[in-house]
Amino acid sequence: MTSVTGYHAHVYFDAHTIEKARRICAACSETLGVTMGRVHERRVGPHPDWSCQLAFAPDKLGSVVEWLSLNRDGLVVLIHPETGDALKDHTEHAVWMGAVRPLDLGVFTKPS
Repeated sequence: MTSVTGYHAHVYFDAHTIEKARRICAACSETLGVTMGRVHERRVGPHPDWSCQLAFAPDKLGSVVEWLSLNRDGLVVLIHPETGDALKDHTEHAVWMGAVRPLDLGVFTKPS
């Protein structure tokens, strides 16, 4: 069995919903003690939209999923484990809240 060392929740937003995303991410961080990353006003990594990352330990998964399901206020959220296989973590192991967004999986290919 693959070991999960942590989780990331990526909250997606745009110019019209950035303040909502800031409030949601800050509230989640304060309420649950998760680590809030930068609020990116550009696409980063495989993410198709602007996003903010919430990082947390495996034992907080249930609490984070419950909190975000009740408080995401219509924003799309991608939640994935950290197993060491970034491609699988963002695809096969991923859980979406809201619409599934197309990721740029090319960032995970290794140059030959």
